[in-house]
Amino acid sequence: MSENHKIYIIGKDTLPERVSVEAGQSLNLTMVVLPGVSCDESLQVELVGQGASVDIGGLYLCQDNERVRLSVDLVHKVGSCRSDQLFKGVVGGSAKAEFSGKITVVQDAQKTQAFQNSHSLLLGESATAQTSPQLEIYADDVQCSHGATVGKLDEDEQFYMRSRGITLTQARFLQVISFVAPVMERIPQGELKDSLMTLIEDAVSKLI
Repeated sequence: MSENHKIYIIGKDTLPERVSVEAGQSLNLTMVVLPGVSCDESLQVELVGQGASVDIGGLYLCQDNERVRLSVDLVHKVGSCRSDQLFKGVVGGSAKAEFSGKITVVQDAQKTQAFQNSHSLLLGESATAQTSPQLEIYADDVQCSHGATVGKLDEDEQFYMRSRGITLTQARFLQVISFVAPVMERIPQGELKDSLMTLIEDAVSKLI
């Protein structure tokens, strides 16, 4: 993982609208939306040089009546490049969240590897989440995939933990932290990650 990993806290930091990744370069970026923020953010990324790589993570925590929309438009313009995207959302109250992700692989971008996953967790009956993955592939020799899920906390897991002395609130907290962990694991260790994890844990405590 690159030490130049960029973290954008939406509502505080300005997310770039468009990024080009040149030959041999790496883009490592994580965007985070904490409770209390409604937003409509779009990011366009173009891989324009062979050997370029992109690793994008996203995490959104919504409650009350917030509206969050995140959109990523990623274009592989040359071959022998790789992109990975992982977005995780936790939506409570009557909040609404939407993730729109499009991957385009142009005709000459052979040997492309492009992967995208978006997963949302609903914590309230009135909470809604929508995900819209899209693949447009015009090259033949590629490895590309996307996955998307929207679900609720596993009650069987809660029962198991409660049978071992863990309270329901603690069980729900552990479930949500475990759910968001794959995004946080992409961020290099350091003070910034530690402070961000503290903010996320505080936010999760309020969401559950």
